[in-house]
This record gives sequence, C-alpha cells and structure tokens, in this order.
Amino acid sequence: MKIIKTFIKDLLVVEPQLFNDDRGFFYESYNKKNLDKIIKIAFVQDNESKSNKGVVRGLHFQLPPFEQTKLVRCVSGKILDVAVDLRINSKTYGKFFSVELSSENNNQLFVPKGFAHGFQVLSETAIVNYKVDNFYNPKYDSGIIWNDKDLSIDWNIDLKPIISSKDLKLKSFKNLKSPF
Repeated sequence: MKIIKTFIKDLLVVEPQLFNDDRGFFYESYNKKNLDKIIKIAFVQDNESKSNKGVVRGLHFQLPPFEQTKLVRCVSGKILDVAVDLRINSKTYGKFFSVELSSENNNQLFVPKGFAHGFQVLSETAIVNYKVDNFYNPKYDSGIIWNDKDLSIDWNIDLKPIISSKDLKLKSFKNLKSPF
C-alpha cells in the first residue's frame, strides 16, 4: 500500500499493491496497520451507493460532534471524487482536490474531518464504498452546493448532471460558517 500526500495537508490518496496472475488479482483494500503509520483511525461504519452516469452526490459533511473521516473507493465503475478543505485555519481553506477513483486503478481517497466530500459518476454506473469513523446523524448533516461559483470545481461533466432535491438545496460556500 502506497500513501500519496496531496497539496492539501492530511488529504491522502491510497494506492494499493495489486497482485495479478492468470486467475485475476488480489489486493488489501484496507490495512489498519499500514494506515496507522500515517494517521490512527477507528472506522465504525461502511457505506455503499450505486449511481448512474452523470449523478453528482455532494458536497456533504457532518457538523461537530458528528464530523466524519472517510476512506472512499470505487468498487465498480469510475468516479471523479472531490474534497473541499473547510478547516478555517488551514492554508488551503476553500481549496478542492479531485481525483479519479475506479475499479481499474483501485485507488482510494482518505478524507479527514473538516472537509466537504462529493463525487460525480463518469461510467455507466458506479458503486462507491466508504468507511467512516463516526456514525451518521441526520440532524448534523450539512453540505455545500455542488456547483458553487466561488469553489469553481471542474466536475468534468459531459451531460446534464443528476442531482438529488436535497443536494440542490445545499448552501453556497460563501454562506457557510465553517465549524472546523
């Protein structure tokens, strides 16, 4: 397992070591011991979603005390995964990082507390799985609108995006009072 630092502190790309042979491949999708070398984390819940091409989910986060660290991977298909730094004292506050996650590259994105997270499906369908270190609490659910003008995220969208009614009501980055 290779841990790749991004330009945003604490936001990491996890690249697994694949073992290929004539039967297929094998890799460790999660190894606590290896990840603990970088950051100690105790995941408590796994979430999984299936989405069609053009679906944009996010940008989501939970408010304290239910904020979450996530380890995101695309089990099937391909997504553009996006994380936005909401940590007020961070040098990269308001900056985003995006990476393609797919069932072909098997990479993962480690998203610490204090980030908004979302993704866009690039393949016909995608199954996304992510581990979290805190339980979901709907009363503390929050987010930023996916197409926020101040963030200027390039979602690589080639057709009309499919957005949930809940996500269409999310606030702008400018109107966010970050609790992080």
